[in-house]
Amino acid sequence: MKLSLSRRCEQNRRHSQSDPAPPMSMHAISLLLEAIFLKTKSLQGLRRFREAALSCKVILDTVESAMPEGLSDNLMADCKLQEILSRAVELLPELWILAEAPQEAILSYRRALLYHWNLEIETKSKIEKEFATFLLYSGTDANPPNLRSQMEGSFIPRNNIEEAVLLLSILLRKITQRRIEWDPTIIDHLSFGLSVSGELRALAHQIEELHPGALERRVRYCSLALCYFGEGEDLVALNLLRNLLNYRENPDCILELLLASKICAENMICVEEGMSYASKATTQLHGSCGQMVSVAHCLTGLLLSAQSRLVASNSERNWKQSEALERLETAEKVMRESDPYIIFHLCLENAEQRKLDIALHYAKQLLVVEAGSSVRSYILLSRILSAQKRFVDAETVINAALDQTGKWDHGELLRTKAKLQIAQGQLKNAIQTYTHLLAVLQVRTKTFGAVKKLLKSKGNQDKRLEMETWHDLANVYTSLSQWRDAEVCLLKSKAMGPYSASRWHTTGLLYQAKGSVQEALKAFRAALDVEPSHVPSLISTASVLQQLGSESKSIIRSFLTDALRLDKMNHSAWYSLGLLNKADPTSSAVEAAECFEAAAHLEETEPVEPFR
Repeated sequence: MKLSLSRRCEQNRRHSQSDPAPPMSMHAISLLLEAIFLKTKSLQGLRRFREAALSCKVILDTVESAMPEGLSDNLMADCKLQEILSRAVELLPELWILAEAPQEAILSYRRALLYHWNLEIETKSKIEKEFATFLLYSGTDANPPNLRSQMEGSFIPRNNIEEAVLLLSILLRKITQRRIEWDPTIIDHLSFGLSVSGELRALAHQIEELHPGALERRVRYCSLALCYFGEGEDLVALNLLRNLLNYRENPDCILELLLASKICAENMICVEEGMSYASKATTQLHGSCGQMVSVAHCLTGLLLSAQSRLVASNSERNWKQSEALERLETAEKVMRESDPYIIFHLCLENAEQRKLDIALHYAKQLLVVEAGSSVRSYILLSRILSAQKRFVDAETVINAALDQTGKWDHGELLRTKAKLQIAQGQLKNAIQTYTHLLAVLQVRTKTFGAVKKLLKSKGNQDKRLEMETWHDLANVYTSLSQWRDAEVCLLKSKAMGPYSASRWHTTGLLYQAKGSVQEALKAFRAALDVEPSHVPSLISTASVLQQLGSESKSIIRSFLTDALRLDKMNHSAWYSLGLLNKADPTSSAVEAAECFEAAAHLEETEPVEPFR
């Protein structure tokens, strides 16, 4: 058969009448291959899958070895051979999967797609889709394809996800060109592949390129909103959801309402609008789905908490904080199983309201539910312990987290550890920890390849963390009266970003420690020029002005009241306000005492870093 096929192929290429006829006709070859294929199907029916796969492989080996360059169109035009080969090519991977031989199945899929079998476009597309789903969900790690011939610079997938995404993208391109029919499962599989690999922007571009009508308007807008939300472009996601929710023909958009309210709650934007979305979702649910009702209560609690941080009235703030806790507790009760998201925010809200014992209970429960997989849970637990002045226990928690997490997640953990060491007076140890943290960040920046791609979304976060680390180091050196070292740290920070309120504030503290009060005041005012709502600079400005006595007490009071409006739990602001009331003859001693009492209570329960 090999000899006959190869000679037939050569005859068709040369179009010569003088060559001897091949020993077997194409009809005889087709009958023999069909017999082998029927044997394969029989073995499959008997559940002897490995034997069936080996029998099917004989058909493909025979044809491929006879015609290594692929089948010619003229050769396959008038015989049944094409049908047999198409069915064998499609069947072989399935048989290897049934025989529990995943690597052979992968090789068979690649062989089906790389060799020129003259398959119909529908058959080839079906194989591409089956291969992509196998790569995504089989749990088998496929080795990268070893292509015999390839163009220089051509893309070779390095893992299952990349190969699956490539296949699904090819299928989408065929759909866009209207060569095959629309199949909604392709976009579902592509969404999974790009989501788990962190390429949500690429997924958004794929969805945007689909022709109108391929996806329902609601599915398209919701999918795009999820993509942009995952990429951190929350306003883009919110605007997409607004366009969808304002559309009259979408009465029941519970998922979209909850997503919109979550964006509003987590980013402190359009809080009132977020409340309306959460309220609509709760109304539409009518208690029908416990888990969705739980999410709606949780988001309402987050929005009430956000509102409490914006109101001026103490009574209204206390009421909203109480309502927020009640909603979060309801969310936990309604949820069938423990939800880490709800427990985390219950813990955070109790901690911010200085209900530290309850917060500690939820923090420990959170670690159990997440099996210690989340860095932020360790950090929150250590901050709660630090607020209880259990610094040694808090540092033990951070050390445990450092042992159980990868080095790329050590950034915030190390900074928290350094703050705990400062709180214990271990300034030299803190300097060593900060140096370690800067080394980790430096390695991150110089990392190439897949790791760099993985960390690209953390770029801004890492830059902020590095700047704050230099500021923290400068403050430590200032407390040790090592002025030159503090100045070097501030120069490093300035090189990263000249416009930083935190840097100007740290500079002011350095001048203040050196006794240059006027220079310190200039630095604090520069910080407020950059960020008018920078609370530490508002408090420091008021403190320096009170020290100089060059401004009226009403101006100094305005700085402190602005600071308390932004951060009502700041003990330094309450203490400075108490000093101002004590020195002001128009204020009563009771007002000063109340301020000192609030400052003392808040200082006793202050964490080394803010809970939120």
